[in-house]
Amino acid sequence: MKIYFTWLYGILMIAAGINHFVRPYFYKTFIPDWLPLLPVNYISGAVEIALGVCLLIPGYRHDAALGLLILMVLFLPLHAVDVFKENPAIGSKLLAYIRLPLQFVLIWWAWIIFQGIEQ
Repeated sequence: MKIYFTWLYGILMIAAGINHFVRPYFYKTFIPDWLPLLPVNYISGAVEIALGVCLLIPGYRHDAALGLLILMVLFLPLHAVDVFKENPAIGSKLLAYIRLPLQFVLIWWAWIIFQGIEQ
C-alpha cells in the first residue's frame, strides 16, 4: 500500500470533522438523545480534525491511526442503529445500507495504517 492512502484517510477525516461544524444538525439523529447535541457534535468533529491532521504527520501517524481505529469502532453502533430507523440520519435506507459496511472499511483502513503497512 502507498502512503497516498494514509493521506487520503487523513484528508477524509479532516473534511468529515469540518462538516460537523458546517452542518451540525445533520448529525442530530446520530447522537443519542441523552447526550447534549451540539457539544458532542463539535467535540467529535474536533477529534476527527485533530486525528486527521495528526495522521498526516509521520511522528504522530501511529497514535492517530489508533485514535481513528477506536473512534470508528465507537461510531459503528450509531451507524448500525441508523440502518433500522424508519428515517435514517444518513438520508435514506439505501445510504444507511451502504454506510454501514463502509464503517468496517474505515476500521480496517485505520488498522492497516496503525500496523505500519502503509509506508
